[in-house]
Amino acid sequence: MDAERFVTDLEAKPEALGRLAGLLDGGDPFDGLPDACDRIVFLGMGSSRYAAGVAAQRLRAAGVDAVAEHASASAGTLPGPRTVAVAISASGGSRETLDALSRHIGRSFVVAMTNRPGSAVTEGADLVVPMTAGEEAGGVACRTFQHTLALLLAMTGKVDVPALVRRAAEATADLLDRRRDWLAEAVRLLDGPHGVYTIAPAERLSSAEQSALMFREGPRRQADACETGDWAHVDVYLTKTYDYRAIMFPGSRYDEQAMEWIRERGSTVLTVGGDLEGQAASVRYLHDDDPDVALLTEPLVAELVAAAYWRSAQA
Repeated sequence: MDAERFVTDLEAKPEALGRLAGLLDGGDPFDGLPDACDRIVFLGMGSSRYAAGVAAQRLRAAGVDAVAEHASASAGTLPGPRTVAVAISASGGSRETLDALSRHIGRSFVVAMTNRPGSAVTEGADLVVPMTAGEEAGGVACRTFQHTLALLLAMTGKVDVPALVRRAAEATADLLDRRRDWLAEAVRLLDGPHGVYTIAPAERLSSAEQSALMFREGPRRQADACETGDWAHVDVYLTKTYDYRAIMFPGSRYDEQAMEWIRERGSTVLTVGGDLEGQAASVRYLHDDDPDVALLTEPLVAELVAAAYWRSAQA
């Protein structure tokens, strides 16, 4: 893992998204799925599971029986001819995902999503969906996470995904191009003694989860994610005794509930993609009024802040 290469990977996001949009113009990557099934189960770990959680929630809202499982669970969704198992592994070799997938090979319809076609996760799959994110030389799943989300949106339907991916590329480029305007302040505001906390609506919980992971994985800093409504039940207590510093992704109807406590206890919140009363600062970007663009774009703020901390630790 390397901080400088990680930054290079992040800077390549707009170009990689442009290529993905072009590929999506050519057809549905999930063409070949069964016309009907009883259930869809997503199998993955880490960033893969974060992205799958968003897709599963959208499918359930559309009336589809769908769940995102920890691939490491000893007992999971039963295989069967009317079950679609979607195994997600950027490397194609995640041990837990391969173990979970073994229950479904030859018994369920298996979809393998990976950044490495021909890797172990594709063996025995009925359909392979390449992430086409390119090599991540920094050793951190950043573009693969973004591409996984975009591809899963194609699976859930009701979204013009090529157009969305192009808008996300523009938004991503905007954040990168203007980082001199916002990054230094974000780095300063979030640099506290008790880590960084990330808060997002249930519909975009993956943004909080991925952002927290970036602080743990690169600079090895304490970080944890929370859903906005749940925050008042599980994380509010930390504002009483911690120098609590958080990235908040607005969009929940419970934003104000959380911000009441933030203001009362003088905690520090950096909002991304919107403004809330009591924030210490806000990072805005092109198309941030579109929740789907936000889903694909907003973790970049945490990725760049984490990269700054990582570079500092390596200096």
